[in-house]
Amino acid sequence: GMAGAFGVWRARRHPAVVAVSVAINNLPEELDGYRIVQISDLHLGPTLSGKFLRRVVKTVNELKADMVAVTGDLVDGSTVHLRKHVEPLTDLASRDGTFFVTGNHEYYSGAEPWCRTIAELGLNVLNNAHAVITRGPSKLLVAGVTDYRAHTILPEHRSDPAAAVADAPPCDACVLLAHQPSSCFAAKPHGFDLQLSGHTHGGQFFPWNFVVGRFHPFVKGLSPWGKGWVYVNSGTGYWGPPMRIGVPSEITVLTLRRKTE
Repeated sequence: GMAGAFGVWRARRHPAVVAVSVAINNLPEELDGYRIVQISDLHLGPTLSGKFLRRVVKTVNELKADMVAVTGDLVDGSTVHLRKHVEPLTDLASRDGTFFVTGNHEYYSGAEPWCRTIAELGLNVLNNAHAVITRGPSKLLVAGVTDYRAHTILPEHRSDPAAAVADAPPCDACVLLAHQPSSCFAAKPHGFDLQLSGHTHGGQFFPWNFVVGRFHPFVKGLSPWGKGWVYVNSGTGYWGPPMRIGVPSEITVLTLRRKTE
């Protein structure tokens, strides 16, 4: 009916840009105002194509980010069928580059070939790994874990926050990219200031929007966790029925801010 037609229209409309400010204790001034643009859950494949991704890339680039984070579920299908649709990722522009972590859907369609392809396109694939970004004397750690349930399909990809931060130098702020919010439990001892996740689609459509909270510790938006925060992006694309009612798709701009007492 009407609600269904409206839901399909919402899904195909361009994602909204959502601005979020994240207060971090003792953030040095060089990192105050650092901007991370996050996209998640694009689910390129049967219903969304490279044309949609090109529009998303154009919007992201207009935001002039310091860093771009792609938090999994990029594709629904193999590299053989979809490589040309993900090629616009190579045009993502930011000061420190684009960082990618796997979502559960990458494992349904060949995570290893996808990680190779995404790396070939110039993205930094963080499979239980990290990078250090510097601003003058200040350091920002960007760590990434493989999907929370990756080991059920690819045992050597077991999600491991400890491995992701192994041998990292002391940093002034630490960000974790993790597709599923549930990664927050294993990540907690490592004291991240911010975890960026997706996966839930913010509930996406009725009645899932009411039950999703039973399966995930956080469903959407910014929530306090440990000494920092978890942010759950509602999804830049969609999965399954092309419907989003009450939860528009999003591109998130997260600005790190010095927390003042």
